[in-house]
Amino acid sequence: MIVRETPRLRDVLTALRGSILPRIVRPLALIVAVSIGAVVLSAAAPALLADLAPMPFTLIGIALSIFMSFRNTVCYNRWWEGRQLWGRLIIATRSFARQLATLERGDAAPLLETVAGFVAGLGARLREEDETRAITGLAGNGPWATAPNPTDAALSAVGQACRQLTDAGVIDAMHYTVLEIQLSEMASVQGGCERIKATPVPFSYSLLLHRTAYAFCLLLPFALATTLHWWTIVPVFLVSYAFFGLDALGDELGDPFGTDENDLPLSAMVRTMERELLHAAGHAALPPALEPRDFVLH
Repeated sequence: MIVRETPRLRDVLTALRGSILPRIVRPLALIVAVSIGAVVLSAAAPALLADLAPMPFTLIGIALSIFMSFRNTVCYNRWWEGRQLWGRLIIATRSFARQLATLERGDAAPLLETVAGFVAGLGARLREEDETRAITGLAGNGPWATAPNPTDAALSAVGQACRQLTDAGVIDAMHYTVLEIQLSEMASVQGGCERIKATPVPFSYSLLLHRTAYAFCLLLPFALATTLHWWTIVPVFLVSYAFFGLDALGDELGDPFGTDENDLPLSAMVRTMERELLHAAGHAALPPALEPRDFVLH
């Protein structure tokens, strides 16, 4: 995730980190090349483009802008829902740790470490990394090593351990119920994140927008070249930058759990919960908190 202050004039003119420009350099270069070709063609054979008026492109551009705005709203809502789910997870893990504070450290530490493994496993699962390795790095070996869903298995192991403490009389039934509420909240967060991950923006929807944007930006120079001549490159470049930039930004936000610069900082949030849970478990040596590097917090 990009972590920067409100851009100033200098940032507007020069900033690349946090800009979508590096992702769209190639299509923009193609549009500029086509614009140059359109200007040269209008000068060499003006009769070929004499009947091509810019008015239809104005109407198409308005419709395309509305369509693109709707898609970007859908993608941003996915990004924001993902952030809300991870906010709920942070609250649930902190509440779980607080509700275990009355237990002996020997009873609470394994539960807290396994919850930390669950959080690390969920982050790895959403980024298609080795979730079993992420869990065992914090919670050691357990039933999650052979489970089809290791992250869910880790959370189930915590629930079973809480039940065993109840049967042994370490915690009473009311305390168990309170702990189970937080575990259910964690399971709900995992399910919500998996729903977002497994249900991308429909491919046909994105493909239609890509094709329409390319067709519009490639044909626009030929409608402007007869009147604007070499100035054609400027408005065509700006329109293409806006359309391709919004399109690329929508692609990033549509998968909020990826590793693009505008995706959610899963690693930083996992590390935050890991530090807090391990501290509650009595660990003195904690992993360092993750800080932004070059304005990017991963």
